[in-house]
Amino acid sequence: MSAFSTLDDLNPAGKRVLLRADLNVPMSGGKVTDRTRLERLVPTICELADKGARVLVTSHFGRPKGKRVPKMSLAPVAQALGEVLGREVGFAPDCVGDAAMEASAAMTDGQILVLENARYHAGEEANDPQFVESLAALADVFVNDAFSAAHRAHASTEGVARVLPAYAGRLMQAELEALDHALGAPERPVMAVVGGAKIASKLDLLGNLIARVDHLAIGGGMANTFLHAMGVDVGKSLCEHDMAETAQEILRRADGGGCEIILPSDVVIAPEFKQGAPSRVVPVDAVPDDQMILDIGPATIRGLSEKLNHVRTLVWNGPLGAFEVPPFDAGTVAVARAAADATQAGNLLSVAGGGDTVAALNHAGVADRFSYVSTAGGAFLEWLEGKDLPGVAVLSR
Repeated sequence: MSAFSTLDDLNPAGKRVLLRADLNVPMSGGKVTDRTRLERLVPTICELADKGARVLVTSHFGRPKGKRVPKMSLAPVAQALGEVLGREVGFAPDCVGDAAMEASAAMTDGQILVLENARYHAGEEANDPQFVESLAALADVFVNDAFSAAHRAHASTEGVARVLPAYAGRLMQAELEALDHALGAPERPVMAVVGGAKIASKLDLLGNLIARVDHLAIGGGMANTFLHAMGVDVGKSLCEHDMAETAQEILRRADGGGCEIILPSDVVIAPEFKQGAPSRVVPVDAVPDDQMILDIGPATIRGLSEKLNHVRTLVWNGPLGAFEVPPFDAGTVAVARAAADATQAGNLLSVAGGGDTVAALNHAGVADRFSYVSTAGGAFLEWLEGKDLPGVAVLSR
């Protein structure tokens, strides 16, 4: 039995179900430009509607800060959701009050209704008890399918779950199960790949991982800071020189805890970060003063790919190089494909997440070949840091 209630525990027939979704999708010119988050909601919404629920979808969109901002209306998103579902989706001009109550009361079994942006009300982000009660009054039960907003203790993510019977939707369930398999009760050995620009933004993440994984591969600008802390000259590479002592402490803690830290042995360098800049591969201890490290080299790629053949669980957050500009994408692409191959062969459970990570895996063409790729961003990162997520904790049995 899972630690939280799921749709398996709910008979939704005839019930008004308040579904917290993440409809905060990218838009341009009034049109949704990426429907990934909408597509991931399909299993939950269709299951509820097919079982006779009256589904009221609530979400935030942008940061209107408690005011009605027309360009942050969920009306066009509701239309796109209907197209993704292949079903009629209604829209209510508010998420609380008379308009919302009337729209909820008029629903019949199997209908789907999107409520207007919850952040049009200051009570949403404040988790105001009165706003919570108004939102809860629309429904009989609450289903949370927005792991991406679970790190926020807002009215529609945490407050309502304290008032109504609360369940995890299929997307939330899949995310929590994947994360538990990755770090909660993983099959060992466990390897983490962490990239990105700065140690400062990932201190909690690194601290949590070195206590939980067997191998920690560090890439991107962060690797330069660790190399500098070890006395390696990194030229004019991106480097947090003031974080050297912190990096040394992380290395000491990892060594004391039996976690192997893997840093680049060779790197791709160039005089500047731009497409077409002349680049070459050098050993990590041979970076000239006028050059910058922009990717891991072929020997490092081979080492990481080989390591992936001997671990059973992989957690990935952040690119290994400046993948946005070729040829500095080669390291991230090669290692990502090696991880995908091991996953497809049934030898590896691979879980990845974070904004740049998703973009990098899509760039490598392997996002659909990992065991699970989270689009949750901040919530995924906070989970990696070992923090309690309010929107998850409130679902616990």
